[in-house]
Amino acid sequence: MEAGRFAAGSSRALRLDPFSLPVRFEAADEAADERRRVVDLHRERVVVRRSVRGMRMALNLPVAAFRGVAIRLTGAANEPPTAIAVVLEHGDPALSLPLFSSTTSDDIVAEWQSWGRVLGLPLLVAEQDGSLREPFARLGAVRIEAPAGRRRRRGVVARRRPSFLVRRRAGVPPATPTLHRGEREIIARS
Repeated sequence: MEAGRFAAGSSRALRLDPFSLPVRFEAADEAADERRRVVDLHRERVVVRRSVRGMRMALNLPVAAFRGVAIRLTGAANEPPTAIAVVLEHGDPALSLPLFSSTTSDDIVAEWQSWGRVLGLPLLVAEQDGSLREPFARLGAVRIEAPAGRRRRRGVVARRRPSFLVRRRAGVPPATPTLHRGEREIIARS
């Protein structure tokens, strides 16, 4: 599927799906001819095709070359933000790629986390001055969190009857017990 087109009969805004890669879409590019570039996004690499002053070029970048997946507030300077965007951030701002944009904040965190998980990149938050920071502490690729509390040994489950006793039926003594009187006991002796 090519992004930039609506599905037949759909009235919803177009969205790139992180779980159906590879995907091809068009993005704005101020330096390129026709002010656009075509992006092929795969799990391991990104191919950016554009034309500058009539010269066509294709940049083939590994996904690991990108800094991470960031959330940015977009809008005009000195005005409140008009939209929230999820962006694949590169060290060179001209190579950063928009992945998702919305005027409401309903799905933005889910999209942000999905793109970070699928691409294997850290999650970033863009500050007002343009700098990027990680919202969660990490040690290498592992996220560091407060330790979880210990499980209590004598909880509600511990007081329940064991499952093998639930399957067994309790014995019912006969109404008249069998008595053996006057019989000789047989004992096996060697």
